[in-house]
Amino acid sequence: MRSRAESARTAVAETARYADMFAALGTDVRLQILRLLLSAHPDGMVVGDIQSELDIPASTLSHHLEKLRSEGLAAVQRESTFLRYTANTAALEELLGFLFAECCSRSKAVSADTVIKLCDIGPARKRT
Repeated sequence: MRSRAESARTAVAETARYADMFAALGTDVRLQILRLLLSAHPDGMVVGDIQSELDIPASTLSHHLEKLRSEGLAAVQRESTFLRYTANTAALEELLGFLFAECCSRSKAVSADTVIKLCDIGPARKRT
């Protein structure tokens, strides 16, 4: 059985990990990349297609993809001379679960039904 201090250290480490993941999502370019990868899920996209779609210089794109990969938000696989990136949906589920546990389960700041309804709201829909 874990001690209270050990549980507290684990919680702090998990929170720091999630903070790093959120920081990796803290630029508009990385959010665009991740959304694009999610739209191509589960196949993902090769770097050249991402670059064409978002019109990002190769060196800039490489930097952003590496940051998403290093924080576990994206995965990469070599296919001959190409690199194929995919969104790590398990990590995103974990990140959303972290938020859900705090805002919706324990404190009830946001109801679970509201979170579910938000899934139906796309960028083109008006939020009420």
